[in-house]
Amino acid sequence: MKAQQCVAMTIEEIAKRLVAYCREAKWETAQRELYADGAVSIEPYETPAFEKETKGLQAIIEKGKKFDAMVGEMHELKVSEPIVATNAFACTMLMDVTMKGQERMKMSELCVYEVKNGKIVAERFFA
Repeated sequence: MKAQQCVAMTIEEIAKRLVAYCREAKWETAQRELYADGAVSIEPYETPAFEKETKGLQAIIEKGKKFDAMVGEMHELKVSEPIVATNAFACTMLMDVTMKGQERMKMSELCVYEVKNGKIVAERFFA
C-alpha cells in the first residue's frame, strides 16, 4: 500500500475554503486547517477587548473564541467572493451583530490574507 502524498492547496483553493468557513462562522475550523503555526492577525486598531496584533495560531484561536463569547446575536454574516493574487487574497466581511450589553451594529471590513507554503501566515483587517 502506497502512502498518500499530501498535496498543498493552491491559493485559490485556500481562499475559497476560508470564505466558505467564514460564511458559516467556523473561525476555529478555518484557522486550524488553513493557518500556519506562526501566523499573525492584525486588527484595524486596538480596543479594550483586543490588541492590534495577535501572534501565533493558538493566540488567534483564543481571540476568535473571545469574540464569539462577546456576540449576543449574529443577525447576518456576509462574505464576498475572494479576489486572489499570487501570494495574497482579499474579501469583504459584513456582520450585522448585537454584542452582549450593546446595541445592534453593522461592521464592515476588508480582510486581506497572505499565504506562504500553502498556509495563511497573516490576516489583516481594515475597517
